[in-house]
Amino acid sequence: MSDAPDKPAPARGDPTWVAPALTREEKTRNVGKTPVFFGPPLAILTDGQKNTMEISGKLNRTAERYLEIQRCHGVELSEPERQCIAHICNIGFMSPLEIRELPFEVGLTRFECEGLDKAALKAKLEAASFADLVAVVESLGF
Repeated sequence: MSDAPDKPAPARGDPTWVAPALTREEKTRNVGKTPVFFGPPLAILTDGQKNTMEISGKLNRTAERYLEIQRCHGVELSEPERQCIAHICNIGFMSPLEIRELPFEVGLTRFECEGLDKAALKAKLEAASFADLVAVVESLGF
């Protein structure tokens, strides 16, 4: 046995990094082919690409990065604050513009509940980045 300290494992981004082995669940998970409607955002994302594998790769890379953004961003909210934002988002689909306007909407909403400080919530949302706001909306299921 050597007394030398263990060498740290290479991190993602390091050319010597190797992806971890798939878990049993990941190995047996079979997604299969799924028909996907390419609306304007996906059409723009994959513009000029004709190869199905290239398109699939682009979509999966984009989704992986998006999931990482969701994991790393957001705003800490109390339950009354979450209820207020859910009330605002309950219109359904939230466009990027509507997400950007969340602080403004908090100031306009008539929603009230015990423990809600709309001025403080509005200030939190105004200080948040767009990625933070998207993560909040996604965490609420909208």
